[in-house]
Amino acid sequence: MSSSPFELASPYVMVTGGASGIGLSIVKLFQQQGAYVDILDLSKPDAATIASMGLDPQKVHFHEIDITDQQAVKNIVSVIAIQRGIGILINNAGIANIGNAVNTSEADFMKVFNVNVRGAYNCMHATIPFMEEQGEGVILNMASIAATLGITDRFAYSMSKGAVLSMTLSVARDYIKKGIRCNAISPARVHTPFVDGFLNKHYPGQQQEMYNKLSASQPIGRMGTPDEIATLAFFLCSKQASFITGCDYPIDGGFTRLNN
Repeated sequence: MSSSPFELASPYVMVTGGASGIGLSIVKLFQQQGAYVDILDLSKPDAATIASMGLDPQKVHFHEIDITDQQAVKNIVSVIAIQRGIGILINNAGIANIGNAVNTSEADFMKVFNVNVRGAYNCMHATIPFMEEQGEGVILNMASIAATLGITDRFAYSMSKGAVLSMTLSVARDYIKKGIRCNAISPARVHTPFVDGFLNKHYPGQQQEMYNKLSASQPIGRMGTPDEIATLAFFLCSKQASFITGCDYPIDGGFTRLNN
């Protein structure tokens, strides 16, 4: 375990969408700091892939699950709570969509809603009773600057992240006397495999040009890194952040306040 000025509020952590990108960086950092992490993801990597990720199978457990299925989430949360406990829940899983209010199809709108909103709700709905019973808990939701700013052609995505932020505030209010803290992180653009896939799909032959353009949209001149988001997540889930609840933390290279 590497030294840190912060100590996790609980060693028992559940992360959705922890197999890649920001989620994987969170899992790696929390594992390094002594946590036992249960990952809820659509697919479970094989043993060789898990090893290549630098994850310890004794401390990190994958569960292949669709978080839009409430009963499936309840079942796995019950198993995890009984076997190890859940002191920290990080709702990180999410999908994006490009489109405005007219050209976004109902199917795409509902797909984004189901994963980003219903998925987070399902996990909180299943986990909070166990946190109430133990008298403490930490919930961290992955929102976005799109929750509070108008982003071009991100109608469904912005809707979903606005809902995530609102749910964060509601849970923080409802459970503050139960010892449960709930906060959100709102990143701007972060360089993840999703970004690379997006550029390859929509801008073949222009990937570097578009990457530079997207990077320049942050006043700081670059995209964030998954590790930077993970570090903020680690602090908000630490004992040293025990006075923080009902807050949203932009981590955006100046995008929210300086992009004018």
